[in-house]
Amino acid sequence: MDDASAVELLDNGTVEPETPSCGPKDVPPQELSSNDPDVLRAALVREHDAYRRAECLAKMQTEVVQLALDLLVREPDIESFFGGLTRTMVEESDSHVCGVWLMDDDEKRCDLWMAYVADRLYLRRHGGLDGLAFPHESLGKHLLGYAPGWTGTIEYECDDARLPDAVREFHRKGGVHGMVIAPLLLGTRTLGWIKLSSRGIPPCKDAQWWRIELIEAIARQAALALHHSRLVERSRIEERRKAILEERNRLARDIHDNLAQGFGAILMQLQAAQREIGTPSLPFAQKLETAVDLARTHMIEARRSVGTLRPNVGDGEEISTSLKRIADLAQLTTSVPIDINLEALPRIGDSVEREIVGIAQEALTNAVRHARARRISVRAPTVRSIGLRLSVADDGRGFARDRSSAGFGMTSMQERAERIGASLTIVTAPRGGTEVVVAWEPSSLPTQVHVAG
Repeated sequence: MDDASAVELLDNGTVEPETPSCGPKDVPPQELSSNDPDVLRAALVREHDAYRRAECLAKMQTEVVQLALDLLVREPDIESFFGGLTRTMVEESDSHVCGVWLMDDDEKRCDLWMAYVADRLYLRRHGGLDGLAFPHESLGKHLLGYAPGWTGTIEYECDDARLPDAVREFHRKGGVHGMVIAPLLLGTRTLGWIKLSSRGIPPCKDAQWWRIELIEAIARQAALALHHSRLVERSRIEERRKAILEERNRLARDIHDNLAQGFGAILMQLQAAQREIGTPSLPFAQKLETAVDLARTHMIEARRSVGTLRPNVGDGEEISTSLKRIADLAQLTTSVPIDINLEALPRIGDSVEREIVGIAQEALTNAVRHARARRISVRAPTVRSIGLRLSVADDGRGFARDRSSAGFGMTSMQERAERIGASLTIVTAPRGGTEVVVAWEPSSLPTQVHVAG
């Protein structure tokens, strides 16, 4: 590039701004000592142009800062802020497209975040980027490869050999004569990139100088805004985490001080009544024993809830004990045989165990109350010695595959499974019985709920 250009292309492909001429020191010594009027006149012209360019650059940078401030006031969310910047870039630089690529938190991937094309803003969050023909994944990998040492703006021609083949082919077909890419730098860290693409006749050198200075100035403001936005979001997440923790502690106190102690008092009174009554009639004794078991069960569940809300309180009873207890309790309320087959189950954490026990209790309640079954089974084998698979099955009337008609606490079981990332499967058919299966592993996939015939 000649002296009229404001950038210098380096061997590694980066572009760094030249320092604008600001005084007589930039004039070659031979010109200062020359008595030739033409030589002196040319030196003065160059000096005047350099001053004008420096003045123009300072004004442009001031206007970019003001633009960023105005956008932050009008568009407080970061997407709208960048949307305003990309629109300004396209309009002020006579470009066709302005795109923004961002690095992920691990800096192992670079994805197109948004693009302003033909007076329209496309956002990845809305799925609009999928409709663009541009091979943004190829360019994202290319940008990621430059990330470690890329600190300056890069100019690319249409068929630049440094670009991926897919991008070069797109440029040829779309009539793109070149593009300029500037990094979003925060100290030594690269947050992402801003890209400008142009069609038609390539710009003159002065216009290209202006485009490069503009994208660099906007990239500086964009990087600061992006960093600030992420700091604010992290602060909000931390505030929400603290608020949730405080609410969990409050609920734990309420459950411990009211429900758990209340069930404990009821249990003590019922047990005292058992001792004082002596040997009552068999039906009355059974009902009293059932009431004692119910009070004990709900007291244990209240304590388990406290343990879940306050993980450091300590472990509750083992999950196999809980499953056997709720099965025995259900057996007291029905004449239908309930078969229990539990292997040696590992401890998998109070929060997970509580949800699995809740699913089992809901499934057992449904089977006892609604299935009209002749037999119910509860099975829980281990999975690779670290996970768990729970099955509650009956040979009752089943229900239609339509979820809206299923009912019977299905929503409650689904929500419990979602909270621990378990897979919930309900196999049923009219007059074909029902089986509820919940499978959990430490590396659980997102919850999958199936209703099969």
